[in-house]
Amino acid sequence: MYHKISTLILVLCWSGILAQSGQLQLALLKYKGGGDWYANPTSLPNLSRFANQELKTGLALDYATVEPGDPNIYNFPFVHITGHGNIIFDQTEALNLRSYLIAGGFLHIDDNYGIDPYVRLAMKQVFPELDFVELPFDHPIYHSKFDFENGLPKIHQHDAKPAQGFGLIWEGRLVCFYSYESDLGDGWEDIEVHNDTPEAHLKALRMGANILQYAFEN
Repeated sequence: MYHKISTLILVLCWSGILAQSGQLQLALLKYKGGGDWYANPTSLPNLSRFANQELKTGLALDYATVEPGDPNIYNFPFVHITGHGNIIFDQTEALNLRSYLIAGGFLHIDDNYGIDPYVRLAMKQVFPELDFVELPFDHPIYHSKFDFENGLPKIHQHDAKPAQGFGLIWEGRLVCFYSYESDLGDGWEDIEVHNDTPEAHLKALRMGANILQYAFEN
């Protein structure tokens, strides 16, 4: 019952913002710890543009920056984390992020190479009772708009490990999707930044659109 009520409150909050500004924004999480939370500055604008074309979302092309302890996090239906290094949440930040996700928000974590050990510890503060689970290839997030029969696409090589999609599932709902060893965010960036092929760039954007559509519909 709490989940249904809190989700309704969050939806009404987003509706109010939409009425005032005409557009919803994606948000980038600014965290403590020294990691480069600001990496990939062109990725979210490009993803928003692609989602507007393919999903008809009407997202603002500029993104917001929000801290995990900020009450304004409830203004955003989708929050993105990226970076290469350390992430630290204090108790207030962890509790606020937890409340946001339980209330209907969605968190996408993208491994930009090297974030894995830090983000797992940080998210354990948010949901100490949950562990990341690898999502099967038939999970709806891989098929919500575009079909990815083999799961998360591999965009950058890094350690040549397979790309894996992990999730935190709260009461049957996927509240956090963690793209590991894929580097979707680099793939979303302007194509000349990393000299990605047009095919890799499109593949990354399509998977990003899948994540957005899933987040907005569930």
